[in-house]
Amino acid sequence: MPGEAEVGTPACKPEEKASEPAEEPTPEPAGEETVTEPREQPQEPSPGPPAVSKPPPASEDLPSCPLLLTVEDVTDSSVTVSWEPPESLGQRGIKGYTLEYCLEGASEWVPVNVQPMMVTQHTLRNLAIGNKLFFRVSAVSSEGAGPAAVLDQPVHIKKFIEAPKIRVPRYLRQTYIRKVGEVINLQIPFQGKPKPQVSWTHNGHALDTQRVNVRNGERDSILFIRSAQRIDSGHYELSIQLEGLEAKATIDILVIERPGPPKSIKLLDVWGFNAALEWTPPADTGNTELLGYTVQKADRKTGQWFTVFERCHRTNCTVSDLIIGNSYSFRVFSENQCGLSATAPVTAELAHIQKADTVSKREGIPERDFLEAPKFTHPLADHTTTPGYSTQLFCSVRATPKPKIIWMKNKMDIQGNPKYRALSEQGVCSLEIRKPSPFDAGIYTCKAINALGEASVDCRLDVK
Repeated sequence: MPGEAEVGTPACKPEEKASEPAEEPTPEPAGEETVTEPREQPQEPSPGPPAVSKPPPASEDLPSCPLLLTVEDVTDSSVTVSWEPPESLGQRGIKGYTLEYCLEGASEWVPVNVQPMMVTQHTLRNLAIGNKLFFRVSAVSSEGAGPAAVLDQPVHIKKFIEAPKIRVPRYLRQTYIRKVGEVINLQIPFQGKPKPQVSWTHNGHALDTQRVNVRNGERDSILFIRSAQRIDSGHYELSIQLEGLEAKATIDILVIERPGPPKSIKLLDVWGFNAALEWTPPADTGNTELLGYTVQKADRKTGQWFTVFERCHRTNCTVSDLIIGNSYSFRVFSENQCGLSATAPVTAELAHIQKADTVSKREGIPERDFLEAPKFTHPLADHTTTPGYSTQLFCSVRATPKPKIIWMKNKMDIQGNPKYRALSEQGVCSLEIRKPSPFDAGIYTCKAINALGEASVDCRLDVK
């Protein structure tokens, strides 16, 4: 452990060596200093810490010097130092540590803390730029302070420079698109200490201060345009400079508006239910690419416009499914991210959808006779039912004209009997027997009669 303390940055004061030559005659303090100091003194031109005029007497009650005295952090106004506890705490233990500093070239040590502190790290603040300070720390017990660990080299307090850096927001790393008349308000954070010099350029030239406002703060720069115009599009470069260091960032801004209408539209041809159209692209695309064209049609009778195609990428199209006998006008809009053009050219000519001359040929086509005598396509089926539970009989008949349906039981007409309900719909005939009893068993007949003839079907009903 003593060997590690000698290798580290801190060095104990000469009085720490006084306990080693105990059996030899007690030498003068100055002689002891000349033996140990040459290895502790820093080389020129950096002078070492001021020498101790009178070392305290060696005692086993005093702790040894703290270990590993190092500088943790240095700013333009503060220094943070730390150390490790001493190897030997002495017989009485330690009450804390005393930290002192000394200006380079001075001989007086100034205490940082009046009372011993138990922490092994301390920050000294409000220091003047340009000072060079030595530091030493010693452990304190009830018997007094032990030997001190001293920094070999002074700590220089100088202006702290933080390299400039621009932090462009994610949404500005691609082209920033705004519409004409909208507000542009860009806040670009940056780093740099002390405050760097900030400048903006637009397409390599200085900003137009009548249109563009810039506010530079300690940590950000704001670019503000109250009402964006298309001339504000382009490459904006932010540059910050500090002590010969420079950082740059480029932001692309695109200001767009609705496109102009197509130059013209022509009606090329009309055939059947179709009309062919062709138009020319607009002269002004609104400072951005077109998304397509919207084609509309209007009937001359109503005058109402209806959309036929949306975002058509070609400059021609064919409109189909037009109504025979009507006349149509057509118009086309251009479209971009801002929307459709304010106006649209209209075809000068009307598209007339003519009726085709057709002659019906009735000769040689025989007329079909749909008259038919009754014929049962589905007969009645024998059925067994339970007393007290209503049941139904079904059959189907085909006849033209519509036949008259007659239901009979055991060859007797049962029309008008409230116990039975007969229905006939779409050729399906049904007979409902309400709560039958054993006396309702028998042979049931369904008869269909029209002008061409008649037909009938039978079935047996058992009630058990």
